[in-house]
Amino acid sequence: MQRLKIVFSGPMGAGKTQAISSLSDIPVVSTEVMNTDLDTNAKLLTTVGMDYGELTVDGGASIGLYGTPGQERFKFIWPILSQGALGVVILIDHSAADPVADLTHYLKIFDDIYDGRIVLGVSQVDKMPERELSIYRDYLASIGRNLPLFPVDMRKREDVLLLVESIIASLEQSE
Repeated sequence: MQRLKIVFSGPMGAGKTQAISSLSDIPVVSTEVMNTDLDTNAKLLTTVGMDYGELTVDGGASIGLYGTPGQERFKFIWPILSQGALGVVILIDHSAADPVADLTHYLKIFDDIYDGRIVLGVSQVDKMPERELSIYRDYLASIGRNLPLFPVDMRKREDVLLLVESIIASLEQSE
């Protein structure tokens, strides 16, 4: 059986743990603990190591789903988790104070590692409906990038599956 790997990353609260939980065929291995930095994010639990799940796709291939911790103090683990991965799903919290700054930050970190094998998922759209999704396309155009970008509800398996399928499709197109 072929074993593949996809990484989910993004700021704290963007939905990485939920995305993996929604998609995984096995119980998710999670390293969530009580959040001690409530000033930064009011989320009660936060990932401090990684999240791990598995998805079996048509043809029997198994995809390891790895979620990075969202807090900057744990960013040393991001490149370690990225080793051998097909690509990265960067999740951006649409309701954050400056989601474009978050996107800029994560693109700078993961661009070199993934050489364009990046898909963007925008979460929490329902919490900030007055903010247009075009802010992400406009930003990407301003830096000369054209990346797959989808508004997603991390609780919906089909939304998260779309992100994974997009990475796989981008790999097939580049072959």
